[in-house]
Amino acid sequence: MAINKPFQASRDLIYGVRVDRATAALPASTDEALFTITGGRILLTSIIGEVTTVIQTQACATKLKFNPTATGADTDLCASGTSITADAVGTLYSITGDFSDDLKDNLLCLESDSLLEVPIMLSEGAIELETAATNTGSVSWSVTYIPYDDNARVTAA
Repeated sequence: MAINKPFQASRDLIYGVRVDRATAALPASTDEALFTITGGRILLTSIIGEVTTVIQTQACATKLKFNPTATGADTDLCASGTSITADAVGTLYSITGDFSDDLKDNLLCLESDSLLEVPIMLSEGAIELETAATNTGSVSWSVTYIPYDDNARVTAA
């Protein structure tokens, strides 16, 4: 598949660097690191999850959170009210940047308000996925970010 260089350059200018995490099974009633931030602060401009194996039909409240490397408590990046029960392959997840909003889970498309309206400043640490139940299913994740500090970078966990 050919890469659309003008589109990629435009995306990089608007959203920054893209990092992809391979598909993985959901964590079992716990949290799991999706991405690791090292070398300084970043501006998170988007985070998108895509269901690659259908999610089990069972209630499972799910949220994204930030776990700082420095001393401090985890910070929820969205509310935890979203149940991802029976989500189909292709379902997309995202957050708005308003920590009181639920994880967005719109089938096959994201509304414009499902992307970060304002980037989120994050220090060194981990972006994590937390589930309230043990459900089968797999999700792949991608983030875009702009390094705020010269040596800041994000890697898939």
